Formats: sequence, structure tokens, C-alpha cells
Amino acid sequence: MSDTPAIRLKRGEGHAFKAGGPWIYDNEIAEILGEPADGGIVRIEDYNGYPLGVGFLNRASTIAVRVLSRDAGAVIDRDFLERRVRAAWQYRKDTVDTSSCRVIFGESDFLPGLVVDKFADVLVVESLALGIDRLKSTILSLLVDLLKEDGISVRGIYERSDAKVRLKEGMERVKGFLSDPFDPVVEIVENGVRYQVDVAEGQKTGFFLDQKYNRLAIQPLARGGRVLDCFTHTGAFALNAAKGGAAEVLGVDASELGVAQATQNAALNGIGQDTYTVRIGDVLGDAVLRADLGGGWQMVVANIVADVIIGLSPLVRPMLAPGGLFLCSGIIDDRAQEVADRLRENGWEILETRSAEGWFSYLCR
Repeated sequence: MSDTPAIRLKRGEGHAFKAGGPWIYDNEIAEILGEPADGGIVRIEDYNGYPLGVGFLNRASTIAVRVLSRDAGAVIDRDFLERRVRAAWQYRKDTVDTSSCRVIFGESDFLPGLVVDKFADVLVVESLALGIDRLKSTILSLLVDLLKEDGISVRGIYERSDAKVRLKEGMERVKGFLSDPFDPVVEIVENGVRYQVDVAEGQKTGFFLDQKYNRLAIQPLARGGRVLDCFTHTGAFALNAAKGGAAEVLGVDASELGVAQATQNAALNGIGQDTYTVRIGDVLGDAVLRADLGGGWQMVVANIVADVIIGLSPLVRPMLAPGGLFLCSGIIDDRAQEVADRLRENGWEILETRSAEGWFSYLCR
């Protein structure tokens, strides 16, 4: 390992990394030893040369090093990657319904910058870091072989590496087939609800699989009530509310594609317009729409980004019936405390908080 290029931390820097964090920032590095290429492997050293681990280097990114292992002697080869992929898949088999699930979740599975979602027999990959992008093909090949061991045949692979964050890594935004072309509209079943997921045109990788159990939790809460789903997208929360026995569910979304998909998913589940209807609109930005939606809702749902939750929180109360619930959630790990504080400032009592792999949910009254 002595010939491996290295980065050396500044004295007194790297606190987050040393506490278990997965990243080292560019302003924490004193020097780069050797001539590593961006996207290549470097040894991580403390200010005095003490070895701390290995990771990917990218000088183009504020996140200069993404940590692969705390073992400074680790060799990042096919065997190393096979162990990482196998551990990720085994964890899912032990903890979740794997018919459709997030198989690899970046830093959480020690494969930084890589997300792989499994929708029935289709894999969708999102690669957001230069180093992992160069190992993407190997990792996907290993995953396909591993699934085959469990009798799962992968019909196709689609790439959704079209997030803006790739530009910060010095990479282009890309999307398309990584296998022979296939119909990108995939039917899945989650919590007993059927969905058609468009892996090519849907948000992110096509569907927010990481909110599976939050959607399930809405079923008993919605029973017998009126539920307003403010950002319904494909109708996932709304359909779980309807399945749970809600008397009336209204979904609103600014996207025509989202409204079309939600309507289609309702029909797929035999849920009629007497229970669930969908309309186009921006609940946060359109005061006329909010007035038209009226009040008396037993539950208002907002599954969206942190800024929108914060902006919507003072506007929800007039929509609710007395004792009604506000359920807000999203991938807001770096702003979770801020969101909770602003909810309380706006008069909400947080009854329950759930979190998993960067996603937070607050049930408020």
C-alpha cells in the first residue's frame, strides 16, 4: 500500500470523518501525495501520516474524498465489491419485502454515490460520484449474478443518472438503457397496492421506494376520514389511504404526468372516483386553489422537500377538521431538525417521528 496515492488531512481537521462520516471535504486536505487521477483510489492519512482508510478522490468536487473502507490496507477489487453487494442484498432480505426495494443505498451500504432500486424484475441505477461511476458496471454485474442465486432473473437495467449533482462531480447527466431495451413501465405491488412505475420518466429512479413503510402507516390513520394528499405524484400515499378505508381522498399535483399516473394507478387497484380523485395544482403557491380545497380534512399529507414542508406548515391548519393530522415527510436528513423546529414554531405538536436512510416523517396535530 506504500505506493498507493494518498491524501493527508490538515492538523485538527476531518472531525466528521473520524466520527464515522462518509466524506472528506476539499478544505480539510493539507496535501495530495503521489499523482492520483480524479475518480481513483487514495489512502486517507491523518496529519501525521497515520493511515485511516481508503476512498475515491475527486478534485472537482467539494466532497473531495468519499470513503470506501476504514481499513487503509483494503484492496478495492472485484472481491471487495462482491462482499459489499452481497452484504447489501442480505440486509434487504433480512429486513424488507424484496419484491421491490432499494437494494443499494450509497453511503449506507459503503458504496458511496450509488443507488440501485429493484422494481419487480427491473433494476434502476443512479450514479452520483465519479469514482463509483467507474465501478458501476462491475457492481451491476455482481448484483445480477447474486439475484440469480436466489432465483431472480433481471429483465433489464435502466440508468437514471440525470440529477444535477453530477455536474458538481464533473460528470454529464445521463439516462438510458444499460441492457437490451425493454418496456420502462413496470408493474409493482407494495403494501397490497398495485402501481405502474415509469422508470424512464418518473421522478428520481421512478418511485420513492424508501417511503414504503411510511405509506403503510397511513392506512389505519386514514380509516373513515377525508384525506388531502397535496403532492400526490403517482398516488402512493393517497392509494394507501384509500386502501385503509378513507371515506374520501383527493390528490393534487403540479405535474400532468403525475396526475395521469395517479389516475391510472387508482384504476389498476379498482379504486373509483367516488373514493379518490386527482387534480392539477400547486397547493403551496396557489392561494385560490387552497381556498377551493376548503376545510374539514381529517388528514393533510405533504411528501415533498424541506423548503416546501416549511412553507406549507403555516397554511395547513385552516384545511383541517378539529383534531386533524398533518403528515409531512421527505428526504430531508440534513435539515430534519430545522424542519421539526419550524413545525413547532408554526404551532404543530409532533406526535411521532420516523426516519430511515435519510428520509424523515413527522405526524403532527
